[in-house]
Amino acid sequence: MAEAAAITVACAQMRSGVDPAANVAAASDLIREAAAGGATFIATPEMTTAIDRDADRLRAGLPVGEPLTEVDAFANLADALSVWLLIGSMPVRLDERRIANRAFLFAPDGRIAARYDKIHMFDVSLPDGESWRESAIYEPGDAAIVADTPLGPTGLTICYDIRFPALYRRLAQAGATAFCAPAAFTRQTGEAHWSTLLRARAIENGAFVVAPAQGGRHEDGRETYGHSMVVDPWGRVLGELGHDDPGVLLADIDPSAAAEARRRIPSLGLDRAREVDIFKS
Repeated sequence: MAEAAAITVACAQMRSGVDPAANVAAASDLIREAAAGGATFIATPEMTTAIDRDADRLRAGLPVGEPLTEVDAFANLADALSVWLLIGSMPVRLDERRIANRAFLFAPDGRIAARYDKIHMFDVSLPDGESWRESAIYEPGDAAIVADTPLGPTGLTICYDIRFPALYRRLAQAGATAFCAPAAFTRQTGEAHWSTLLRARAIENGAFVVAPAQGGRHEDGRETYGHSMVVDPWGRVLGELGHDDPGVLLADIDPSAAAEARRRIPSLGLDRAREVDIFKS
């Protein structure tokens, strides 16, 4: 796909609850607002359609297979607005027990251009006693995805993936000049690392990072950081929502800036990590 000279991207920041219908309605309002503001590429956060720590309740509300009501709603919206639409992720019930954390990329005609299942599960115990075991609920993906979009070749990732730079390096080496990183970062980790991680992945790879976030106190009791952000390939923050309330972030990007950043710092072509032997003494 030929790169556009400049485009407007949007991050829709949300505070999703446990009711998929209510979340679809809230997301749709933000997506329409973004399109009215001129955005032609719009992204929503991780778990757009449901955030729920109660695994049994989450499963009970999901059909086995892709949630066609939600998928159809967003496909129709992308078509109606003639925009590229990334739904940062939805829970997709694979069988009686397993759930995928799956992103959907819709083209402006409403077709599904790409799907991506989150690879890295957030299994951590934080210093304040907060504990998460995503692998107890979700089935990790096993495939990295690069999709052609107006941003250029775009690597699809989700939340905790951002802490694994090798994934982004592989996406960049496969041609990605932009990354999408929809997230639901905890407040504690977001305050400490969110901005730094997004800028690092951009700088390391000479790529744009589009990162829509969940924010605030959710219906299931968790608290997320917000601060949706767009970063350019030189590590400059092109836009940030400086809060955790629902809203829309708009940013203008020039996709050719990735090639310019890579000309300045040609680290992708000089990467010898896989050629270096490691010795322990």
